Amino acid sequence: QVQLVESGGGLVQPGGSLTLSCAFSGRAFGTYTMAWFRQGPGKEREFVAASRRYGSSTHYEDSVKGRFIISRDSAKNIVVLQMNSLKPDDTAVYYCAADSHLILSSLRRSAEYDYWGQGTQVTVSS
Repeated sequence: QVQLVESGGGLVQPGGSLTLSCAFSGRAFGTYTMAWFRQGPGKEREFVAASRRYGSSTHYEDSVKGRFIISRDSAKNIVVLQMNSLKPDDTAVYYCAADSHLILSSLRRSAEYDYWGQGTQVTVSS
């Protein structure tokens, strides 16, 4: 059984930075695709970034490319989302997700992920 616990959310001013962490509990962390999704007020959940198994590749939603970085630490079983140059539109609840059977074409589909964290709120406001 896999459990995911996010941390690191909070309030930040536009242009600021924030780092989210997701702690993975379970076996074979390296075999899982790890991803971040977000859901803003009145919006559907959307893909943000993903790190494929063993960190073989990373993928980003267009609006966060060049600002966000996803990384994974296999020694600690965590995945980190470093968020820079934050904008008010980045305000959302951010969710960590994991799945061990994803193919590349399914990476951005939330319905394809089996495991989810509880979410952490990120608010970008002055």
